[in-house]
Amino acid sequence: MSVLELFVLAVGLAMDAFAVAVCKGLSLRTLKLRQALVVGVWFGLFQGLMPALGYLLGSAFSGLVQSVDHWVAFALLAIIGGNMIREGIQGDEEDCDPSLSFGVMFLLAVATSIDALAVGITFAFLNVNILLAVIMIGVITFVISAIGVKVGNLFGARYKSKAELLGGGVLILIGLKILLEDLGVLSF
Repeated sequence: MSVLELFVLAVGLAMDAFAVAVCKGLSLRTLKLRQALVVGVWFGLFQGLMPALGYLLGSAFSGLVQSVDHWVAFALLAIIGGNMIREGIQGDEEDCDPSLSFGVMFLLAVATSIDALAVGITFAFLNVNILLAVIMIGVITFVISAIGVKVGNLFGARYKSKAELLGGGVLILIGLKILLEDLGVLSF
């Protein structure tokens, strides 16, 4: 997987965190830089660690599914992306709690990074520099989440569902590219 592909994947994964960060920004009456950084650190840290954990889990059984690894990668990314698109279309209203407490942020960070865990499992089947992937995903999510808090505080929920639609579409396209390359239909 190229650096550009990892970058696009990282941006796609960060869209869930961005959507929740927008919600956080909506709930904060006055925004301080510290608050945006706290949200960015929580989401970036978990979004970066979960693919590493997924990679370790996927590596444990990658030999068992090597002949269908491209189908597994495609299915996981398509399911994750489809779910993000569904959430973006439904526009479910989330309770925007202004709390940045350990318990609240821990639960939000875990919830927004489950997709990254599944993507990490697909990394075990692909030619991926896992250290580079983890760093890129974490840093990009940090930046996008911190920006999301500011966007939410300024503009409201206008961009939340669009972010989920974009992120879901990106993940599906990356999964399709992996599948088509492995089947020999596409070569980059």
